[in-house]
Amino acid sequence: MTRATGIGLVLVLALVAGVQGAAAQAHNHIGHVMDRWNDTPEMAGLLPAAIAEAEIAARHASLAASDPSNLDSIKRHTAHVLHAVDPTQIENGPGNGYGVKQAAEGAAKHIMAAANSEDASGAVKTHANHVATSAQNTVTRADEIVMLAQKIDMATSADDAASLVAELSALAQALLSGVDANDDGRTGWQEGEGGLEVAQTHGNLMKQAEGL
Repeated sequence: MTRATGIGLVLVLALVAGVQGAAAQAHNHIGHVMDRWNDTPEMAGLLPAAIAEAEIAARHASLAASDPSNLDSIKRHTAHVLHAVDPTQIENGPGNGYGVKQAAEGAAKHIMAAANSEDASGAVKTHANHVATSAQNTVTRADEIVMLAQKIDMATSADDAASLVAELSALAQALLSGVDANDDGRTGWQEGEGGLEVAQTHGNLMKQAEGL
C-alpha cells in the first residue's frame, strides 16, 4: 500500500466514523423515547412509560365515571387518575410514580433532539414531528385532567361532580387513543388529535426506517 493510499483510507474511515457517530446520536435519542431511559420505572423508554401510566389513568377514570351517584367513589378514583397523570400533585396512588405528563414531555424533548441531530435522516425528521406533536397533545390533556381533578375534589355533591367526571373519563381515554378533532373519520398526529398510541405508531415506523 502506498503512503497516499494509506492516507486516503484513513480519511475515508474517519468520514465513515463521523457519519456513524452522527447517526448514533439520533439513534440514541430514539432509544431514549422508545426503548430505555435512565429514571423511568424499570428504565423503560419514555413513551412506553407514558403509555403504562396512561393505561392506569384510563382505567381509574372509567371506574370514577361508572357510578355517577357515588361522590366518594368518584373522588377516590379521580385521585388515582391524578396520581397516574402527575404524581407531583398527589403523593399516593396506583400509578408508577413517574406520571403521564413527565414521560410525555420527555418523549417530545428527546424525539426532537433526535430530529435536530446532525445528519438525522429524512425519516427521523418526519416521524419525530409526528411523535412530538402527539406527545405534546398528551401533555395538554394531562394538564386539563389535573384541573378537572382539582374541581372534582372540591365538589360537594355527586350531581356537581357527574359532568366533570364524564369529561375526565373522555380525556383519560384520549391520552392513549387521541381524538378525531376534525371529524374526518381518523385520528391523525396533528395538534389536537394524536395521543400516545399515534406517537407509538410513528415511533415504530421511525425505528423500522432506521433499521433499529
